Amino acid sequence: VTLELRGDNSSCCSDCLDAYDAACEILCLVLERSLAFCLRVGLDGWGQWLLCQVLEASIAENKASLKRTHPEVWSDSPNPYDRKRQDNCPVGLKNVGNTCWFSAVIQSLFNLLEFRRLVLNFNPPANAQDLPRNQKEHRNLPFMRELRYLFALLVGSKRKYVDPSRAVEILKDAFKSNDSQQQDVSEFTHKLLDWLEDAFQIKAEEERDGEKPKNPMVELFYGRFLAVGVLEGKKFENTEMFGQYPLQVNGFKDLHECLEAAMIEGEIESLHSENSAKSGQEHWFTELPPVLTFELSRFEFNQALGRPEKIHNKLEFPPILYLDRYMHKNREITRIKRDEIKRLKEYLTVLQQRLERYLSYGSGPKRFPLVDVLQYALEFASSKPVCTSPVDDLGASAPASVCLRDDSIFIFHVLNECSTIEQQGPSSSDVPSTSPVQRSVIHKPFTQSRIPPDLPMHPAPRHITEEELSVLEGCLHRWRTEVENDTRDLQESISRIHRTIELMYSDKTMVQVPYRLHAVLVHEGQANAGHYWAYIYDHHQNRWMKYNDISVTKSTWEELERDSFGGYRNASAYCLMYINDKEQYLIQETGQMLVGMDTLPSDLRDYVKEDNKRFEKELEEWDAELAQKAQQEKLLSQIPRAPAPSPAIKLEYTRLLKLAQEDPPPECDYRLRHAIVYFIQNQAPKKIIERTLLEQFGDHNLKGGLCLKKKLYFIFMDEVLFTLFYLQRWHQDYRHFRETTMFLMVGLEFFQKKSYMEALLYLIYAYQNNKELLSKGPYRGHDEELISHYRRECLLKLNEHAAALFESGDDQEVNNGLIIMNELIVPCLPLLLVDEMEEKDIVAVEDMRNRWCSYLGQEMEPNLQEKLTDFLPKLLDCSTEIKGFNDPPKLPSYSTHELCERYARIMLSLSRTPADGR
Repeated sequence: VTLELRGDNSSCCSDCLDAYDAACEILCLVLERSLAFCLRVGLDGWGQWLLCQVLEASIAENKASLKRTHPEVWSDSPNPYDRKRQDNCPVGLKNVGNTCWFSAVIQSLFNLLEFRRLVLNFNPPANAQDLPRNQKEHRNLPFMRELRYLFALLVGSKRKYVDPSRAVEILKDAFKSNDSQQQDVSEFTHKLLDWLEDAFQIKAEEERDGEKPKNPMVELFYGRFLAVGVLEGKKFENTEMFGQYPLQVNGFKDLHECLEAAMIEGEIESLHSENSAKSGQEHWFTELPPVLTFELSRFEFNQALGRPEKIHNKLEFPPILYLDRYMHKNREITRIKRDEIKRLKEYLTVLQQRLERYLSYGSGPKRFPLVDVLQYALEFASSKPVCTSPVDDLGASAPASVCLRDDSIFIFHVLNECSTIEQQGPSSSDVPSTSPVQRSVIHKPFTQSRIPPDLPMHPAPRHITEEELSVLEGCLHRWRTEVENDTRDLQESISRIHRTIELMYSDKTMVQVPYRLHAVLVHEGQANAGHYWAYIYDHHQNRWMKYNDISVTKSTWEELERDSFGGYRNASAYCLMYINDKEQYLIQETGQMLVGMDTLPSDLRDYVKEDNKRFEKELEEWDAELAQKAQQEKLLSQIPRAPAPSPAIKLEYTRLLKLAQEDPPPECDYRLRHAIVYFIQNQAPKKIIERTLLEQFGDHNLKGGLCLKKKLYFIFMDEVLFTLFYLQRWHQDYRHFRETTMFLMVGLEFFQKKSYMEALLYLIYAYQNNKELLSKGPYRGHDEELISHYRRECLLKLNEHAAALFESGDDQEVNNGLIIMNELIVPCLPLLLVDEMEEKDIVAVEDMRNRWCSYLGQEMEPNLQEKLTDFLPKLLDCSTEIKGFNDPPKLPSYSTHELCERYARIMLSLSRTPADGR
């Protein structure tokens, strides 16, 4: 059986490629006839089996390629080794649709060893089936089961990241809306702890022995404070329980200031407005939980705009927080210190006001440091008057012919001449065209003939005696020194007071309750949408780790500060989790040291082992596939060599080899003209290149020389085994390269015509296909940076166009703009965010988001505000989960010559574009 593959010099142009599309249809017929042929030529059982295996694999591969509607790049990597956990690196959580909030909270809790132990060792109540299955219990127990499975996978999975979908779906049902929008993280955290508390409460009540049941979740996360104060002149004391402690951020610079404001409340609202008695209260912690969580309120409702806004103010927090000053047992000494701090701050305000008068001196709108004012006065008094005439200045800047004659008679003559010319008007006889002096004077004539008085070059006193100057310099020097000393004394006093306030609680009695920062949950975005991730301290390695969905990387305190303190960009901490630094059981194993799978109960150990077996099977299947490919290559290398090529083939091969070794400009890409150049550059097997050369020359003189039986065997094995399987794969790769070229070419043509909507989809598919090609070799595709640039620019242009339509206010225009954003730009953003090394893409995404976030501070019609509020969460969703796209745009059919011409033309036009336009 021989497949005849002909073509022009490209070997794999559109006409020739059609033959490979039809090959799948005849493969079944080939397989059927091959068995009979094997019997005729005397092939043994191994040969028959090998031939059948090759043909069946080829059939399966062709069917898969026909069914594939999207390239593999849209989904997880097909290579399971890319999804394999590295050593003991922590396991990430997959974002299954706006679930970064879930990942951030769960990872923070999972890395609390005591919390992890409680969840993993939780057993449903023995009489669970007898309990009244109300809605709460029907929901909590299944959630606990899924949470245990999830924690077990985080402990022992061999995967780089795991899927939390089942636990997330149960939790989402508790919210009123399940519309894939961003969930309120504070509400989620409260809900999570409530569910855990309820689940453990069932177990605690079952195990109680006549005593009040103890709930481990309550003991771990809940504390108590005493509220003491005066209400309408009457003293009161109330003990209250708290979990997450809310703190206001606005108006405070650090965590202690927030806590002080929360612990000391001002006037209490009275029901009787006529009551003039003072009211107020203080909070004192009586019992702190082992895990203390601060909920930072960075959102406030803007009454004027009718929507919430995020507070981006900077707020600092320490890695070690001492809470002694807020404890009820230290209330007396704390009150004394607070009074002292209050007195110091009042004095500090006075000193700062005095210092400000020195640093901003003057009675007018413009003010300057007094020491500088005195220095300027001293410089003025000491200046000597250096006088010069304006005519001297003219001589310095006039042409050389004027400067050569700068005496007063000549100047006076020129002035008179100019005055005459101005009165009479210009004429050819009065003003020769060759005289530069007269030409200059005519264009800028003097309007007076009298020389003005001499003026000083710089401001200086006109009349001052030596005695006056001596007295004045002495006074200014003395005053300047006095002001410098006063300013320095004030600054030193202010620094001392600041230092005294900072050290007010540093004595030994006030550093007995240390809490260490365990986790920082960060929000990036605006009030109604954004992305969440967590920084969690690794207590064993003594370093910070960044948990961002599937990505878990090492970090530093400096990076945490930059992302969490706020004040610089739209990322800041919204939740701080501190743990009691003296309670080592929170972060360390107790009793026998167990690690990894040994820490899991038997049922969870079996569950993880089953999941790991499934993943190991994936790895084995991948290895088997690679081994099969290697074996096929080995078999191909053992096939008897074809007869030596003719001189014409050698000459053509030499020419193409020389082209493959050149480095032409982009508009002269030889790979498009010659498939063999593509094969050579990508190190295709020698037999692939030989076979393609033979196809070009149409060499069919293969029926002489050897006996018919042996020759038929070689033809069959060489043509069917080699051509239909291995050669076809290389030609498919080359067809993929040509398709990528067409996507790029058409996209760039649309871009130059400013048809950005049409260009975008072509450039998206060009980039994704090209990335897949380059993953196989550096010469398989095109310049990735070039495609990335125009893809990015296309998105920016469309974003500006959509924003302009939105700003127009017209309903139809606004809808058109939002359609562009929802259908084109938003689905493309994950493609730009998936690679964290592409800084330009990340900056572009940030610019596009900021463009729309800028509308939040502007007044607009209610309908526009509503549409913007609905749209922004989609734009600000920072998940890197790639959404599905429409089918690739249909490509026209081009001959090799036409494709090369059009590609060369578009690349040549790009090379002529200025650098700032590319």
